[in-house]
Amino acid sequence: MSKLVATFNAVIVKPREEEESMYGSIVVPDLGKEKVLVGTIVAIGEGYYSVTGNFIPTMLKVGQKVILPLAGPSKIEFEGEEYYTIPENQVLAIIED
Repeated sequence: MSKLVATFNAVIVKPREEEESMYGSIVVPDLGKEKVLVGTIVAIGEGYYSVTGNFIPTMLKVGQKVILPLAGPSKIEFEGEEYYTIPENQVLAIIED
């Protein structure tokens, strides 16, 4: 079985399924609303070396829910599933329950 493995400080996020509002038995899609990308981290790299040679470990963890910017993440498909990948320092926020 194949799996995604992040390198350096890359974060791989599985997006959360979009939710639609329901009024009675009518489904109302959220068209026209600006959305942020919300998802769960499924893989993260160990870190990277700075220009001075110091190793900088990643701070995020697999399983955390995060918010990504609309512009920036690369969309990838792997085994029929959609994921986003972005450097750790571009993740906007962590969602804590």
